[in-house]
Amino acid sequence: MLAARLYGARDIRIDTVPEPAAPGSGQVMIQVKAVGVCGSDLHTYLDGRIGDTAVQAPLILGHEFGGEVIAVGPDALDGHGEPLRPGQRVAVDPATPCLRCEMCEAGHPNLCRRLHFCGLWPDDGSLQEKMICSVHSCFPVPDSISDAGTALLEPLGVAIHAVDLGKLQVARSVAILGCGPIGLLILRLARLSGADPIYAFDCYPWRAEKAKAWGATDAWTLDADSPVDIIKQQTDGRGVDVVFEAAWADHSVEQAAEMARLGGRVILVGIPSDDQILMKHSVARRKGLTIKMSRRMKHTYPRAIHLATTERIAVDLDGLVSHRFPLKDTAQAFAMNTAYEAGIHKIVIDI
Repeated sequence: MLAARLYGARDIRIDTVPEPAAPGSGQVMIQVKAVGVCGSDLHTYLDGRIGDTAVQAPLILGHEFGGEVIAVGPDALDGHGEPLRPGQRVAVDPATPCLRCEMCEAGHPNLCRRLHFCGLWPDDGSLQEKMICSVHSCFPVPDSISDAGTALLEPLGVAIHAVDLGKLQVARSVAILGCGPIGLLILRLARLSGADPIYAFDCYPWRAEKAKAWGATDAWTLDADSPVDIIKQQTDGRGVDVVFEAAWADHSVEQAAEMARLGGRVILVGIPSDDQILMKHSVARRKGLTIKMSRRMKHTYPRAIHLATTERIAVDLDGLVSHRFPLKDTAQAFAMNTAYEAGIHKIVIDI
C-alpha cells in the first residue's frame, strides 16, 4: 500500500509500505479516507522536529483523520464502550493514552505519561491507505458528516478544549490571535458560548475576512497596526477578558498578555518553532493574569460530533476546507500550505 513519509525537513516521499497485520485485542484496522494538514504537521515538515521531538527515521505524518472499519480484533469496544463492526465510518482520536497512569486516572488522558500520538515520532500517522488504531479512540460518525468533516472533528476537539480552558461567559470579551482553522473554530465556539465582543487578528487578509464571516465582531490584518493598540482603542484601555493565542506562539504571546485586562485569562494554543515562549514578566505579573497552556484535547469527540450534526448550532467543518489533494500529491500540499498561498484555510488529503 502507499504512504507519505517524511525523510527530513521539507522532504516528503510517497513510498510503498507493507500492509498492517491483523488487529489485536482492543485494536481495529481502518481504511483511511481523509486526512487534514495541521499546523503541528507543518512544524515537523519544516524543521524535522516539533519542540524537542525530532524525526529520527522516515515517519508517516498525519493525525486529523477518519475512515472506514475493515477489521476488528477481540474486545473491539469503541470510545462509547459499544461494539465496533466492519463497515462503520469512524473519526479517530489520534491520542492513545494508557488509561492507567496518575493523569489518566485523574481524568486527564491528554497528559498521559505513556501517551502515543499518531504522526509524532516514533508513531506513524494517518497519511497511509490502511492503519491499525486503538478501538477506544474510534467514534462512529453519521453519514451526514463527510469524510473531510470526519477528519476535522480533531481540530474541533482541540478548539473545544481551548474554550473549556478559557471558561467563557456570556457577554465577556474575547480576542483571538491567529485565524487559521483552530482560531476560526475557537471563534465559532466563542460566539456559540455567548461571548461578545469577539475581536480577531491574522497576518493574511483572506483569513481576517473568514473570521468576520464566522462571527467576529471585527477582524484585522496585522500590517501597520498593532493588535495591542487596536484592543486598547476598542476597549478604552481596559483590555479583553480572554485572549486565545492560536498562531505560531512567537511575539503573539507577548501581544496576548498585553491585550488581556487586569485579572484576565490567556490561553496559549499555538506552538512556537523555536520551542521558546517570551513575554514581558511585569505585564503578566502586575495584571495578575491566568495563563494556561492548551495540550491537545480530552473527552471532546462526542461533543464535536454533536456540534457537527445539530443544525441549530452547526459548525461548518466542510466550510473550512479550501484545498484537496490526493495522497500522491502530499508533498505539493505541504509546500503550498507552508507558503500560505492566497486563499488557504485547511488542506485535506483524500486517501
